[in-house]
Amino acid sequence: MRILSCSETGLVRKNNEDAYLILQDRGLLAVADGMGGHLAGEVAARMALAQLAKSAAELDTLERDTLGDWLQRSLTEANRVVYASSLASPERRGMGTTLTALLILRQEVLIGHVGDSRAYLWRGGELIALTDDHSLVGELLRLGQISPEEAEKHPKRNMIMRAVGAAEEIEIDLRKVETQARDVFFLCTDGFSDVVKAEEVRDELGAERSWEGHLEALRRLVLERGAPDNFTLLCCVLD
Repeated sequence: MRILSCSETGLVRKNNEDAYLILQDRGLLAVADGMGGHLAGEVAARMALAQLAKSAAELDTLERDTLGDWLQRSLTEANRVVYASSLASPERRGMGTTLTALLILRQEVLIGHVGDSRAYLWRGGELIALTDDHSLVGELLRLGQISPEEAEKHPKRNMIMRAVGAAEEIEIDLRKVETQARDVFFLCTDGFSDVVKAEEVRDELGAERSWEGHLEALRRLVLERGAPDNFTLLCCVLD
């Protein structure tokens, strides 16, 4: 398993409220995109990932069939920690973060997801979405009330409906994917997915280039288009 990453502030924002976690020895990857004023988004993203890393210490002691429960519990605990911190400081009130995590096992991957950071699977020349955006526009798309073209320009396209730390209780999407040789899992925050279409990612990943080359080409594409937001990419290439 090889893991490649990049995380950049972009060309407009002053600080990077994205964060990512790589615990390769435990097969745990995650991206987070914080929100909130006074740098609170940056705090929320890093706090959530720190709690997830802390919870990962339990992985060595758990049976395989309990790992889905562990992922659910760990994201719930991250929510509790971020929410408690938001109540303790007026400057952090209302902060939150997206969080999309992968737990990579021998023959399957578990996905825990809150918000609009995305997970994709590249397999056999196809790019497969593994998460749904927990956003207003994502919900309108699922209901068929707007078209994909309208979604790209919707004035509220960045309105998140679920975030870690935004409320005392949280709903987490969990999914299991059986793996195949040479699968590639791709995580990104919305600073990437709002600028580069899934079809463009598919075309790039299908080109004759190293995985390092793919990631660099995608990074440069975001920058060429103005990089209006922080953006983070994680790429996990299975053997």
